[in-house]
Amino acid sequence: MTDKQPSKKPKISPKKTPMREQPPEERVNNYDEVPFGYSIEEAVTEAKRCLQCKKPLCVQGCPVEIDICEFIGFIAEKKFKEGIVKLKEKNILPAICGRVCPQEEQCEKQCILGKKNEPVAIGRLERFLADWERNRGEIEIPPKHRPTGKKVVVVGAGPAGITVAADLVKLGHKVDMFEALHKPGGVLVYGIPEFRLPKAIVFKEIDYLKKLGVNLYTDTVIGMIKSIDELLSEYDAVFLGTGAGLPWFLNVPGENLNGVYSANEYLTRANLMKAYLFPKYKTPIIKGRRVATVGGGNVAMDCARTALRLGAEESILVYRRAREQMPAREEEIHHAEQEGVIFKLLSNPAAFRGDKNGWVKEAECITMKLGEPDDSGRRRPVPVEGANFRLPIDVVIIAIGNSPNPLIPSTTKDIEVSKWGTIITDPQTGKTSKKGVFAGGDVATGAATVILAMGAGKIAARGIHEYLKTSNW
Repeated sequence: MTDKQPSKKPKISPKKTPMREQPPEERVNNYDEVPFGYSIEEAVTEAKRCLQCKKPLCVQGCPVEIDICEFIGFIAEKKFKEGIVKLKEKNILPAICGRVCPQEEQCEKQCILGKKNEPVAIGRLERFLADWERNRGEIEIPPKHRPTGKKVVVVGAGPAGITVAADLVKLGHKVDMFEALHKPGGVLVYGIPEFRLPKAIVFKEIDYLKKLGVNLYTDTVIGMIKSIDELLSEYDAVFLGTGAGLPWFLNVPGENLNGVYSANEYLTRANLMKAYLFPKYKTPIIKGRRVATVGGGNVAMDCARTALRLGAEESILVYRRAREQMPAREEEIHHAEQEGVIFKLLSNPAAFRGDKNGWVKEAECITMKLGEPDDSGRRRPVPVEGANFRLPIDVVIIAIGNSPNPLIPSTTKDIEVSKWGTIITDPQTGKTSKKGVFAGGDVATGAATVILAMGAGKIAARGIHEYLKTSNW
């Protein structure tokens, strides 16, 4: 009789479980979501790659402090209901974050498994749980604290505002939310295209917020119909989450020609105003045969890929640095390349020229080379003398960044702002220079990611809750 051999642990795959997606030649002709998401079997397989670390570093990389190992452990055991409950303890927007957050630079970057192999696909598993719950149609509402009698107003229904509102209403405070546009969601609805983030998913998450008890009012432009001082006379605290909706431009000749858009306008017309559903929605938008997008971030990728879906024969990305310096997620760059976006790297427009009717027809571009690193750590682009070239185009989209809208600071003189127009806040509490007023997200940092805005929202919610309890400023 032989001794029983100890069972061996199953070998962990060095690579992530692949996620199926639409073929490039099909998806450029539709606005359907590109990745299909994990099946139950794929999700469980991927979840079992998690090492279940006793001191999980991945949590340190998450701006909203999700208990990552715990929710993944539930998936591995096929306890999906327990998994989504655990996930939503910290994140009210898991279906959104699972799709658009840069996990590769945050939680997955810290994953121990990723030191020698590919990290656990945390974002894909987050998306899986959120989709599993939504598809079942049984979304649980967590218990709330007893009413405190305190009232808070949240200005802006984007990622930061949504997070603040959810956290505070669960703590027993009455929360009203004002949104300037006709749909809530902020950048989630006007900025991120349908093929990356279906709007039905955003509105489901917003519906969850309403079920928690948040009162939402759209078409309400604070700073015009009501001032911050007027809000303070009605509410115990104010949170400003108005985002960064003021586009930057190149300030070169010809930028005011017809056919030159800011990324904000172009994506808003395509997403929130549904230009992609023409002729059902007759949204005014110039589709163009040769469309140039200037920039190298996620927004630029969204614009370039949208142009293809709107019928452009050529969608050209003009970026002043090399591919390695692009701030966009690798997944977005990869998808753009697959779909046929033409990359004109180390190039920058110096001027735009138009026809006699004022329509843009070409860009004069400067050829660049990389010099010494700048403050961002990336090598600075330097013009190459005598190497200008002309690029025939009939639509241009400028996607080089945004600043906060100055409306609220201009109507609230005692709110301190930086030289970049961002509202100055205490990073530990979200407090502004005005008593009772908090802020967070892009309005405080400038344009950043959804998850960083949500992280700022959680910090501000804690700061507001403490202020409501103590009145200390």
